[in-house]
Amino acid sequence: MQAECVIEFWRATQKRGLEICIDGGWAVDAVLKRQTRPHNDLDIALPAAEVSALRQLLTARGYVEVPRPDSWEHNFVLEDPQGRLIDVHSYILNPDGSNAGGVSYVADQIAGSGVILGTPVRCVPPLWLVQSHTGYELRQSDWHDVRLLCSEFNLEIPPDFEELAASDGQEGGPKNASK
Repeated sequence: MQAECVIEFWRATQKRGLEICIDGGWAVDAVLKRQTRPHNDLDIALPAAEVSALRQLLTARGYVEVPRPDSWEHNFVLEDPQGRLIDVHSYILNPDGSNAGGVSYVADQIAGSGVILGTPVRCVPPLWLVQSHTGYELRQSDWHDVRLLCSEFNLEIPPDFEELAASDGQEGGPKNASK
């Protein structure tokens, strides 16, 4: 997923009034205000009540759902004829910002801001991006993202990354994380 495509998608959803929050690798790059690696897809979060409007918008652009074993009404992937993937995560929040259903976002996790190609976007904030990179089998791209976030925002490297950090000659907190 190229940056220009992300911004075109962002603008189309904003024109429709959708409350999109960019997540995943593009959120990392948005908070860092620069693209740091290629991205296979665009991860987004939005209120469950807006999924139908999002599907209408993307269906009109040729997107179809890609069957996945973990797909369900609140988490699914859409692909266009050019192979661009959008990984959709929807949520329901209580008035106090706690999660009421769908993917387990809370209000603080979708309240960040960043920049992609000079365009301000709403995205997952740095601390939540680091915390979301735990609890599963880690890849080199996860270490890349976490290392940069911890360095840039003075965050501690999570224990899940100790082995990857040690293999890079880094241990502990952000003072040892290279940019």
